[in-house]
Amino acid sequence: MQKEMRNKLTRVLYELNALDKGQIRVKDMAQETRNKLTDYWQAHGVTKSDDFAMLTNVIHQEWSDLSVAQHKKLKGLEHENLREHMSEAELLFTALAELSTRQIAEKDQAEGVQENKEAGRKGGKLAKQARLQFEEATGTKVVTSKSSLPDFTPKKQIKHT
Repeated sequence: MQKEMRNKLTRVLYELNALDKGQIRVKDMAQETRNKLTDYWQAHGVTKSDDFAMLTNVIHQEWSDLSVAQHKKLKGLEHENLREHMSEAELLFTALAELSTRQIAEKDQAEGVQENKEAGRKGGKLAKQARLQFEEATGTKVVTSKSSLPDFTPKKQIKHT
C-alpha cells in the first residue's frame, strides 16, 4: 500500500514537471521493475536498508561504471532522487540491470545478502554489455550529466569520461 501511494505521488510530480506520457511510462516501468527486485530481496533474506543500498550500488556500478554517489555527483545532485533525473536510456539500462539481477537470483535461488550480491554483479554486467553495444551502435553515451527534469539547475557537475 505504501509503495502504491508513493508511486501515485511520484506520477503527479512527473506530470507537474511537464514530462510527457512516454517519459512517465518509462519511469513507471522502471519503478515496477525495481519494486519486483526489492520484493524478491525482502522475501529472500535481505532486510536491512543498508543492505538494499549496498546491493543497489553493486548493480549500478556494474552496469554504469559509476557508483550511485558518483552518478548523482555527475548530474549535480545533492539530496535529489537520482532516478527522477535519469534519462530514458539511463532508466532503461537500470531496469535491464535490475530485471536481469532478479531473474538470475530467481534462477540461482539466491538467499541472503552475499548470494544476491553475486546475482547483482551478474545482472549489472549483462546490462553493461548491452550498454556498451548500444553506445557503439548509436555513438551516444548512456550515462550523462543531463537531468530529465526540464527546469532542473544542478548545484555542481563533474566531468565524466
